[in-house]
Amino acid sequence: MLIEMLWHIVIIIFLISGTFFILSSSIGIIRFPDVYTRLHAATKGATLGVAGIMIGAFLFMFIEHGIVSGKLILGIIFVLLTAPVSGHMISRAAYRSGVKLWDRSVKDDYHKAIK
Repeated sequence: MLIEMLWHIVIIIFLISGTFFILSSSIGIIRFPDVYTRLHAATKGATLGVAGIMIGAFLFMFIEHGIVSGKLILGIIFVLLTAPVSGHMISRAAYRSGVKLWDRSVKDDYHKAIK
């Protein structure tokens, strides 16, 4: 009984942390000033938020019903692999097509790297 309650607490922690990351990502997308910081917020929200909720769902299915969901495992792996790469490629394409940084940006390290 105590072990089952501890597993439920772990599941709740994963679900709440995933929800927190998605909520903070949504606020970041609205509030951040340029495309690069908005992409950063969107990528972190997708990676950590969705993966956290999927891990919580996977643990719930396993603990409550004894089902190992291969679709959830594949979904977690897919999100963890593709979201950061897609965010990087979109920001790289935006930079190379001439989208300007925020006016108050201090450094532009990528400009040195591509020359």
